[in-house]
Amino acid sequence: MNTPTEQPESRPNRRLVLLEIALVFAVFFIQGATPVPEVNEPSYLGKAIHYWNPDRAPGDFFLESADAHAVFYFTFGWLSLFMPPPVLAWFGRVLTWWLLAWSWRRLNYAILRRSWFSILTAVLLVGLIEYFHMAGEWIIGGVEAKGFAFVLVFLGLEALVRHRWNWMWLLFGAASAFHVLVGGWSVVAAAVAWIAAGKDRAPLRKMWPGLLGGFLLSLPGLIPALLLDRGVDAVTVREAYSIYVYERLCHHLSIAQIPRYFVWRFVAMVLVWMVLCRLTVPDAALRRLRAFVAGALLIAAAGLLVTLSALYDPSFCAALLRFYWYRLSDVAVPLGVAVEVAAFVSQRLRTRPGLARISLAAAILLAAVHIGGHVSQRVVPQLPPAFRSYDPRYPVAFYVEWRKACDWIAESGEIPPDARFITPRMTQTFKWYAGRAEVGNWKEIPQDAGTIVQWWQRMNDLHGTGMRDPLLRSSLSRHSRTSLEQLGRKYNADYLITYARPRLPLPVVYPTNEEDRNHAFVIYRLSDDERSTP
Repeated sequence: MNTPTEQPESRPNRRLVLLEIALVFAVFFIQGATPVPEVNEPSYLGKAIHYWNPDRAPGDFFLESADAHAVFYFTFGWLSLFMPPPVLAWFGRVLTWWLLAWSWRRLNYAILRRSWFSILTAVLLVGLIEYFHMAGEWIIGGVEAKGFAFVLVFLGLEALVRHRWNWMWLLFGAASAFHVLVGGWSVVAAAVAWIAAGKDRAPLRKMWPGLLGGFLLSLPGLIPALLLDRGVDAVTVREAYSIYVYERLCHHLSIAQIPRYFVWRFVAMVLVWMVLCRLTVPDAALRRLRAFVAGALLIAAAGLLVTLSALYDPSFCAALLRFYWYRLSDVAVPLGVAVEVAAFVSQRLRTRPGLARISLAAAILLAAVHIGGHVSQRVVPQLPPAFRSYDPRYPVAFYVEWRKACDWIAESGEIPPDARFITPRMTQTFKWYAGRAEVGNWKEIPQDAGTIVQWWQRMNDLHGTGMRDPLLRSSLSRHSRTSLEQLGRKYNADYLITYARPRLPLPVVYPTNEEDRNHAFVIYRLSDDERSTP
């Protein structure tokens, strides 16, 4: 086959461009418009709010741990001075999705040189990520640092396919500032694309401004990441890495502990991408994008090899696996498939219009089924994912009782703003609703080695070693009154909130009257003694 001649690029009508971006935004909105808060929003936005207002939940173990995403906290968190958390979350979501829609449309037009295809590819992108991811990666969801990082990655990919290497390095460096792993792995995949470009690649002597500038832009994200373990002894660091990789985040980090079904469906998607690459004749822009996707797959393959090293040295393996080797491929392969489908249809419209129409109709049908399914979900009242992840079996009434208890803490005036709580293991929304500090929860694992080990000790003290069942409810009730009061003194906790059954032999703070009746949760006072220093 002959390489297709690149079409001259015309300037689309500005109003039509805005309409196309708005429709891509609508796709992202339908995909991600779950009730606030999303799974990661209490931790990401909690840190961002605390960054600008340390008086919110003062003394909270997680919020006062090292800041791994300081650029995000600094550039976005200041809005929390004017917006309550739910408004902040929705504003951040809309802003992120609009920027993603804008950058996605630019990337698609740079490759396909056709308008409107970005709407179809946007649906394919989010659908493939949702149903074919391997390690739990996503783009459209709650507001957090990686959403803004992926905006810059899309713009960097646009620069890549347009042969603007300096701009690409700058944009990937800026992405690294927001999220060092999203941007950093994109730099590695782009380096693979540069090597694969052969005569088409820019010489190093011409890229040094972009490389240097990108490195400098990445420093606000890179330096905090490099300093997380500063001053921590080697034994503690190794223990922290093992906890992080093997105990808490194995479903993201170790392919040995990722469900086999997830692995095989991802492999199937890779095979589909390879078939599409054979069916579509690439121009220079598409070849560069393919090389980037191949680079992401090489990173994932390297992660597989790292996993094998656990047979010989688990500590060394954990030290490497904590870098999320599968993060980029979970996005890059769906991106590659979506664009290849559009390129296949676009090329066949010129050579075999009948086949192109059939292929386009099939793609639109799949996209409509996916979006239609999410539309039907959005019109039905749902629990916030951050609460639903606690236990999807619990009814709405259980959520209502949780909100009643947390709202009472926040609004009654009986709980001091600097109070600290022991909370159930999986209740990650406590600070979001109650605005009070907690000793720790399973979701919010710190990022610095020394605090990770402390977090693990807290989880063991409160809930017992090896209790991995996410639906576990009764871990706190297994303690005696003496044990709970000792834990309160050890961790400077004034109160305990837990399930109404079984009732614990401690002074009840809430509910104490008929008006405050709560069938699911009880708040206890742990001690009237003056709090000690942890």
